[in-house]
Amino acid sequence: MAQTRPAFIVTLDVGEPLPDLRPEGRYSDAWVVLSTKGAPCGLVEVDLTKGSSAARARLQEFIDLNGLKDSEASERPQLADDRLPSISVVVPSLVARIDELRRCIDFLGLLDYPDFEVILVDNRRVIPEHDPLPSLIHNRPWLRIVREEVPGVSAARNAGIARTRGEIVAFTDDDVRPDRGWLRAIGTRMATNPLLDAVSGIILPAELETPAQIWFERYYGGFGGQRTFLPLTLEADKSVRPLLRGSRILVRDSTGAEIRRSSLYGIGAYVAGANMAFRKSSLERVGGFDNTLGTGTPARGGEDLAAIIAILWTGGQVGYEPGAVVNHQHRREYADLLSQLHNYGLGFTAMLTSLVLGDSRHFWGLLSQLPPAVKRKVIQGARRIRGFQHNAASDTGHTQPYPTALVRTEFLAYLLGPPAYVRSRLRSRRESTVTPDSDV
Repeated sequence: MAQTRPAFIVTLDVGEPLPDLRPEGRYSDAWVVLSTKGAPCGLVEVDLTKGSSAARARLQEFIDLNGLKDSEASERPQLADDRLPSISVVVPSLVARIDELRRCIDFLGLLDYPDFEVILVDNRRVIPEHDPLPSLIHNRPWLRIVREEVPGVSAARNAGIARTRGEIVAFTDDDVRPDRGWLRAIGTRMATNPLLDAVSGIILPAELETPAQIWFERYYGGFGGQRTFLPLTLEADKSVRPLLRGSRILVRDSTGAEIRRSSLYGIGAYVAGANMAFRKSSLERVGGFDNTLGTGTPARGGEDLAAIIAILWTGGQVGYEPGAVVNHQHRREYADLLSQLHNYGLGFTAMLTSLVLGDSRHFWGLLSQLPPAVKRKVIQGARRIRGFQHNAASDTGHTQPYPTALVRTEFLAYLLGPPAYVRSRLRSRRESTVTPDSDV
């Protein structure tokens, strides 16, 4: 466990003098989020037992090598309040993690944005006699509750969308703590890029206290894979053969220069449901979220990726905006992380199944990209098992292997996705008879 010792998280502005970082109490490591004008531009894992001078030198070296003082964050536009679009924030919840939900609501109340509302979608089937929810919303006029009894995060999100008044609909989860400038970064990006249909942001850890949290953060970059700290724009690659059109995406930087071309089905590297926003009109165009996908259904996940894929597949554009920051409460316990990765694997292939059944052209797109995708997954799994760190600059020398059971669980779950999706479709048909949702 010494290789996964707890770390404290600190944010430093690269334009300010670097402080002395020393071990604090039980913390011998620090995860340093470097920022420019409030926007993250790098992440460094530092071993504090080497001394404050070594830590400061390590940070300065990282800043200089990556040119962070010249970060694009300093060039991002600042818009007056009257130029920003109205935003509705939708948070689905089972009201099960009360402390985390309370913290989420508290942070939402601190958002720096001129025109926003928050809709908390209560997705419980049964309301307990002693319901904690009324006390959580007391004296919060900006917060509304919508009831949706049909189980699943997609049904909850769709119910929230139907009640929104904002031009933009942003989504997060009840175990997330949004940064104060989260909505301003989203709203600014949408206002200055009118062709964008959706914007995703960066997800950072709220804490790194247990091995499970550190494994997830170190080997997954929190969500999806390796983080990037540059604003990007994603759109379909129109240069591919007609049969495969839409299955590849172009990734461009803020100047319009092409950064890479990648698979549409690997969009999880840029988006997760805990931090994404859409123009309401764009959501309506693609039919919202698929009720047969997501947490709370047999399919377990994939609804966020399916919505973004639908935007890109139909010719839309998606912006990745690292200035839009939320902090996620990673699973503390190993058993919970094991379950999470099982759901990730199952949900991913369930989502792919839904795409193929919805449009047969996805079959050819997937088939054309399957060999390299399998190769990447095998290499990625092997590196994790060997202790390879792929998401953060580090001088800690940590080499503890990623538990083999986590890799095996995720890989085996891929096989379960297609039948799980079929079960989910059957259940969705039955659930369609449930009493419609209502405002509370």
